Amino acid sequence: MFIINYPQAAYLHIPFCRRRCYYCDFAISVVGDNATGETSQSIARYVDAICQEIQQGVKFDAPLQTVFFGGGTPSLLSVGQLERILAVLDACLGIAPQAEISMEVDPGTFTLPQIQGYTQAGVNRFSLGVQSFDDEILQACGRSHRRKDIFQAVDLLRQVGVQNFSLDLISGLPHQTLTQWQNTLQEAIAIAPRHISSYDLVLEPVTAFGKQYQPGEKPLPNDEDTAEMYRLAQQELTRAGFEHYEISNYAQPGFQCRHNRVYWRNEPYYGLGMGAASYFNGQRFGRSRTRREYYDWIEKGCPIISPVSDDTEILLETLMLGLRLATGINLDRMAANFGENTVTQIKSILKSERDRGLVHWDRHSLRLSDPEGFLWSNTILAKLFDQLTST
Repeated sequence: MFIINYPQAAYLHIPFCRRRCYYCDFAISVVGDNATGETSQSIARYVDAICQEIQQGVKFDAPLQTVFFGGGTPSLLSVGQLERILAVLDACLGIAPQAEISMEVDPGTFTLPQIQGYTQAGVNRFSLGVQSFDDEILQACGRSHRRKDIFQAVDLLRQVGVQNFSLDLISGLPHQTLTQWQNTLQEAIAIAPRHISSYDLVLEPVTAFGKQYQPGEKPLPNDEDTAEMYRLAQQELTRAGFEHYEISNYAQPGFQCRHNRVYWRNEPYYGLGMGAASYFNGQRFGRSRTRREYYDWIEKGCPIISPVSDDTEILLETLMLGLRLATGINLDRMAANFGENTVTQIKSILKSERDRGLVHWDRHSLRLSDPEGFLWSNTILAKLFDQLTST
């Protein structure tokens, strides 16, 4: 029923951080603020492991069009370690000549020679973890950098001639006001990056924030203010010339993140490293979130044992991911994969949301309105999931 596509994207998880931010529930290993021999050995062993996984893992005959180093803090890798990983990737999977190679970096974690080395190794897109331009908020979040470090980091990127870089921001943080959020947006715009990601704080139960705070209760902004922060980001960033191409992402024309679009289109990809997840041949497979178990798994030959998703699971994933995009879901492709009756059913379920202006569709696509449809996306998806799984 479905066309089998080979993965042409790879995500590599680099789990090391100087400290764990209070909102973070990612699979990371804290290595402290200062490099030590033990830290260097830990990172070196991990690089050995991820290279071994690439060499032993499943391979398809299609070169990579996108590579993304996420974390954690990938800028804790030395230039030589990054070069080695990219060389093994190219030897085993192939990297297309015009591939987008992205790397997350944090202010205060890299030097000018490092950025020069990263770009010479092939990295052509950087994502800078800013979060806020307010020192008090950064401290309250457990971030290791301050406002001045952001501008120093941007200066280093510009010295090397990096044109394609993104800033990551977070709204809805403790003690954050609408005025502070607007200031952060304006400072980000003034830097003139090619891309800005604007995420709303999510309270995960295992995080420090999740244990300390309740959604909508002080010192967190209330629901009305967080919604207004979302609207404000949409207004300020689109007015500045950014395209709101995904629920949390804005780009200057021609600078959308090609790698992340693979996820939102529910296309196959490799996930490599501790805690990473792969998706291909209808299978989603995640790796252990601890280094010890991840190393044990590699020693066993990287076995992938995961059930194949059924049609309903793939349908729900396609809706959940595709409706994050401003362009929405391609209804022609939806009909080809799931049948015209499914498309008709989805439209029937969402009729009241269409009447309220939260959902739009035409012959070829279905999408959420911006910004109100995006603000109600969780409620809309819950309704879809409930009714599509009860029939």
